[in-house]
Amino acid sequence: MSFQSLNIIEPILKSIAQEGYTIPTPIQQEAIPIVLRGIDLLGCAQTGTGKTAAFSIPILQLLHASKAYDKKRKIRSLILTPTRELAIQINESIKAYGRFTGITSTVIFGGVNQNPQVASLKAGVEILVATPGRLLDLMNQGFVSLRDVEIFVLDEADRMLDMGFIHDVKKVLAVLPRKRQSLFFSATMPPEIVKLSNTILNNPQKVEVTPSASTVDIIKQFIYFVDKENKPELLIDVLKDPNIKTALVFTRTKHGADKVVKILQKNRISAEAIHGNKSQNNRQRALENFKAQTTRILVATDIAARGIDVEDMEFVINFEISNIAETYVHRIGRTGRAGAKGTAFSFCDAEEKEYLRDIEKLIGKKIPVIDNHPFPLMNHNPEKTPQRGARPQRKPASSTNESRTQRNSSDTNTNKPNSNNRPYRQSKETNGNKKRWFN
Repeated sequence: MSFQSLNIIEPILKSIAQEGYTIPTPIQQEAIPIVLRGIDLLGCAQTGTGKTAAFSIPILQLLHASKAYDKKRKIRSLILTPTRELAIQINESIKAYGRFTGITSTVIFGGVNQNPQVASLKAGVEILVATPGRLLDLMNQGFVSLRDVEIFVLDEADRMLDMGFIHDVKKVLAVLPRKRQSLFFSATMPPEIVKLSNTILNNPQKVEVTPSASTVDIIKQFIYFVDKENKPELLIDVLKDPNIKTALVFTRTKHGADKVVKILQKNRISAEAIHGNKSQNNRQRALENFKAQTTRILVATDIAARGIDVEDMEFVINFEISNIAETYVHRIGRTGRAGAKGTAFSFCDAEEKEYLRDIEKLIGKKIPVIDNHPFPLMNHNPEKTPQRGARPQRKPASSTNESRTQRNSSDTNTNKPNSNNRPYRQSKETNGNKKRWFN
């Protein structure tokens, strides 16, 4: 199926073609026609499925169709999302897909000076991407009016719940026009989210793509059993592998993230942390450095990592295993995006074995164990852990300096598959022989 077959208008097809995109993802194939018909949508889809384009492309088309009848620049579509990083990425995608439509958009989020955002709003925008807190702040100050909203999108509703934003979301809903089209996306559907969706949507059509437990099947997963106090040394040992050019490392706490960064930096491994105590500017700088591979390791907490979308990220390391099984799936979903290859290593100490059992129950399989490492867990009975695996082989390096240079090179990975939650596109460098994706 092509985008032409989805009845996408020429201005949007032109921008898609300029980017080299050709084949829509499954959720885009199902959702775009529904949204274009003006029907409410309930999308059960997690990161890596292409849901950003699934709602942004039809929204651009609907607004463009009615633009001739209404020349005023007022907020006609509101996209509410839980994190700053995700809000920024969604707005960038909208600008890319809508560059030939004349539709304007902007993004507002907390943690930075509001004046530039207010200036953009005063200039007039038709699509507003926002996080709940900053949106309510600017509404209360009189800078944002939602009375003309025709299409409302609630993205990553389950994370809104996890981060305590549902009360703010309900405040926003209270001032939206009753007559509107609503699109609701969530990776999981716990009872509270189902209840919320029922209050927002009117006779919706449901699209379910890549259920939570099955997305992990394409990601290579490995467990290291290790004593808690030996985790830092194990991490340094794992990162000696020259194949690991960059990696996203997860901790459960902000303090833990900062501690891991200090340990890595002490061992001459470039690393930065991203968590809620960091300023927005610091978080954005850390993310940009990681994308550019000037920083090799990004250490993150679960909430801070939400919305991180980095092309070609092949490795995720769970320095601490999450006590929530579904969070594990979200973590490793940062790699292996949209069908690209990915590898996830998890460090499991004695206290985390119960969490591991919950994870394996959710994903429906045992995770292979790497046991030939220098820091095995004391008093661990390997006979109780089936499907044990050998440690992945490293590529030989001619010298220590060469290995370090190879690991820290900013010119690597340039020809690897793009894993940025995107449909297939042809690569200009390879005359269309390589497949890529987009949001």
